[in-house]
Amino acid sequence: MENWDNINAVQRVQDYVAEHITEPLTLHMLSNAAGYSPWHTSRMFKELTGKSPLEYIRSLRLSRAAVDLWDEDKRIIDVAFDFAFNSHEGFTRAFSAQFGVTPQYYRKNTPMISLFMPSRIRDYYLMLQKGEIIMSEKTSTKTVFVQVVERPARKLILKRGVDADNYFDYCSEVGCDVWGELCSIKKALYEPIGMWMPENFRKPGTSVYAQGVEVPVDYTGEFPDGFEMIELPPCMVMVFQGPPFENEAFVEAIGDLWEVIKNYNPEFYGFKWADNDGPRFQLEPLGERGYIEARPVRAVK
Repeated sequence: MENWDNINAVQRVQDYVAEHITEPLTLHMLSNAAGYSPWHTSRMFKELTGKSPLEYIRSLRLSRAAVDLWDEDKRIIDVAFDFAFNSHEGFTRAFSAQFGVTPQYYRKNTPMISLFMPSRIRDYYLMLQKGEIIMSEKTSTKTVFVQVVERPARKLILKRGVDADNYFDYCSEVGCDVWGELCSIKKALYEPIGMWMPENFRKPGTSVYAQGVEVPVDYTGEFPDGFEMIELPPCMVMVFQGPPFENEAFVEAIGDLWEVIKNYNPEFYGFKWADNDGPRFQLEPLGERGYIEARPVRAVK
């Protein structure tokens, strides 16, 4: 049974680290945020996140620094100082140990690397607690924004599972670090997506649910083992965007929007579902913008 006192304490540490990631941080500061002794804070933090507080901070800093290195106007030494590294040499050693390439090589070539993008620990346990029951609940009346968007011909870099048909099972099968690797692709057209693959885009023995990122149709860059790249034809998608929500209510926000999509008739607006034209996909649930999901459509002639 979950210990919510510990979960909430670790969440306070995560929030404190996120707010002060560019500043020097000590275990004493983190224990003050948690409300426990340094020893107990360190123990329960590693138990719930899999990393010690200092490992967590370093991984997060290096991942944020990697994103900043995309900006060629920033000097590498300035990026290092921005994330509390004391020297160019120390930053280079840490970056190379984390990602297997130097900052200089990464800036020039932007290979696909695994960025550390931790989930909020409280959200994770709320998912485990509510994920099986929220989908059966009926949504209340809320404003949902709907628009049709054209997607050009493009390529999709994705990692498939085996049996997963939802996010929870996919993470159990594949792991939760795929998103960080997808975010490291500099030439991506859009942000990473979770997808439900139609039969005509699946391979035998692979999962319905997958995660990926779309890149230009002429993209020829590398991608790591376990990923693949496929072509997607141009299509239209109907995008549904729910209202903003509190972070702890994101599972409910997803369930509410699913209920809207389930009962939505696109023919009233001159379209029909076209699920074989491309994946149905979801964006990362962010409370300030609302949950967003899209489903392929075609105009009714």
